[in-house]
Order: sequence, then structure tokens, then C-alpha cells
Amino acid sequence: MAKLGKASRDKSRWVGLRLDQPVNQRSELESLISQIESIGSNFRLYDFVDNKAIILMSLDTYMSSRFDLEQGVGGMKSITSSGKIKLVRERLGIVVKRRKR
Repeated sequence: MAKLGKASRDKSRWVGLRLDQPVNQRSELESLISQIESIGSNFRLYDFVDNKAIILMSLDTYMSSRFDLEQGVGGMKSITSSGKIKLVRERLGIVVKRRKR
């Protein structure tokens, strides 16, 4: 069976967040994000460094939650978003160490 073409696949967005309140654990941050009505459990937390976080969400979820995140909700504010994680990491100043194989 042929795989789906690029235009047919689900679209997603990487969103860079700044946290106003100190959060110590990933699970605590995941719980805070899931409490936002427009996001719910439709996200995945990738990076969490120095009160900055990067989450992945579907394009539909992003479009419905964009206004909330830009205004700042639950002590979180969206700083940047992109279709590429590399760009979001650069904009937030997050450096990821690559594993040697």
C-alpha cells in the first residue's frame, strides 16, 4: 500500500511557550497545559528547559487555542510557533545535544 502524500497527512504545529510561574517537573507542566480548555489532551510536550517549553499539537488544535496562548493563560504565553521544531528551538534559545550513534 502506498504511503500518504505530504498534502494528505495531518498537519501539526510546534509551539514555544514561556512560563511565568516556576514549574519543576514535566508531569506538572503537562497537567497545567491539559487544563487549558482549547488544548485538553491534544498535545505532546517535547522540550522543557528553564521555564521554556516546546509542545506539538495538531493544526486544528493550534488554530482553536492560538488566541488563548498569545494572550497568556494559566501562567503560560506563546512566544513562537512553526511547522519545524528546529526553528522554534532557535527562537527560544534551546540547545539539544545530539546523540552519537
